[in-house]
Amino acid sequence: MKFTDSPVIDLKVLDKQLSFQQDNGSMHVGTSVWPCSLVAVKFAERWHPQSCAAAENPYAELLDFKNKRGVELGAGCGVAAMGLFLLGLNDVLITDIAPVMPALKHNLKRNKQVLNKSLKTAQLYWNNEEQIRALGKPFDIVIATDVVYLEETVGPLISAMESLVKEDGVVLLGYQLRSPEAHKMFWELCVEVFDIEKVPHEHLHPEYAYEETDVYILRKKKKT
Repeated sequence: MKFTDSPVIDLKVLDKQLSFQQDNGSMHVGTSVWPCSLVAVKFAERWHPQSCAAAENPYAELLDFKNKRGVELGAGCGVAAMGLFLLGLNDVLITDIAPVMPALKHNLKRNKQVLNKSLKTAQLYWNNEEQIRALGKPFDIVIATDVVYLEETVGPLISAMESLVKEDGVVLLGYQLRSPEAHKMFWELCVEVFDIEKVPHEHLHPEYAYEETDVYILRKKKKT
């Protein structure tokens, strides 16, 4: 399910308005805006320290982006990274495969005035260890939304997540079941590497709490 067939998707984040141009006719799924990216951003906005008192906020530490570095995997149009940038994740690298880069760069240019900064991008294939090493030291936050849909990419995705997230970092995962086979494999492999916390549905933004879409927080298992 695509969120909408509209060629332009608008997303309000705090007092700013992002606008994304999508191409649903492309052969690459990354040129569409998928719902999990919107859900993840609006979850982060709902519990952002600026929006919610710390004493009542179970995600205060997670969403305090001060001095944190982030990377988005399979970013597509760049919705999640741009949204989290506006919520304070000022050091964020946006990655995807080569064919999706024109759409990503177009949307970054489209939102440059709102972002007031040129965000960094890098080409990344999850099975390319050289590209992963070239991204530098591990990140505090790895962002991934709507990235589990092909069985053959599941192993490389989890490996990339494991390599790119710091030992005490987190993966913020926006998730919707796209393929039963990929779904089964992803969670079987994921539980071997990460401790998994599912955000309760009532903690999602009420206007972006789609029944079939979830947000997970993944943390590396402690080595014994």
